[in-house]
Amino acid sequence: MKRKVLFVFFFTIPLVGATAALYAGYEKTVRSETDNSRVVKCPGCPHEIGDPIDSLNGVTVYYNGHVPNVSGRNLTTDNYNLGLKYQCVEFVKRYYYEFYGHKMPDPWGHAVDFFDPSLEDGTRNARRDLIQYRNPSQSQPKVGDLIVFNGTIAGGYGHVAIISDVKDKEIEIIQQNPGPYANSRATFPLKYQDKTWQTDSTILGWLRKEILNEPPSRVKGITEMSFSAHQVSAGTAKADRQGDGG
Repeated sequence: MKRKVLFVFFFTIPLVGATAALYAGYEKTVRSETDNSRVVKCPGCPHEIGDPIDSLNGVTVYYNGHVPNVSGRNLTTDNYNLGLKYQCVEFVKRYYYEFYGHKMPDPWGHAVDFFDPSLEDGTRNARRDLIQYRNPSQSQPKVGDLIVFNGTIAGGYGHVAIISDVKDKEIEIIQQNPGPYANSRATFPLKYQDKTWQTDSTILGWLRKEILNEPPSRVKGITEMSFSAHQVSAGTAKADRQGDGG
């Protein structure tokens, strides 16, 4: 049985190509019986957990090793939940908070929950207080958009990232927690067809802060807080009812 499972996993990854980064979608929230988080050690990994490995506009991407790892919860001084360190959700919320000064009305949810499938293209997502665009959309993706991937890979929890570059035929994303050996940057095809902008089918859409004041250079006051409600044991996790995906 073990041989069969391993074969399927390593055979599937090459097939998804660029979307292998979606392995980061394993966005389970987990509970702990102690005051400290736990992580699965990663012998031979290229970085230590918590190492800065990339950045966009001064907002850092941290290495997380194995996707389910959790190193505590990141809260601001006014108790706004940025998410579990160093999951993908934690990075995108921290980016929007630090660069745009943006707080989401609903600070909880797995990565896939950032996209509301009931909304029409170009309408407001009230939970996130951002304008939501579907894939395909009449609006071209822009740098700074929060992009949401579906849950077809890695347990149904999806993945989120920030668009870091847009070219004529591709978009680049910057992401946290893509897996121990994946890159923090990934590219996906982009085309204009039938009067809409279209990209990879694993992408649900993108969210945008449409009216932007001059963003602060940095928003001060983020505090790292270890918490008693979160733990990852060796390769297993239990879903949290609050569904804070990362």
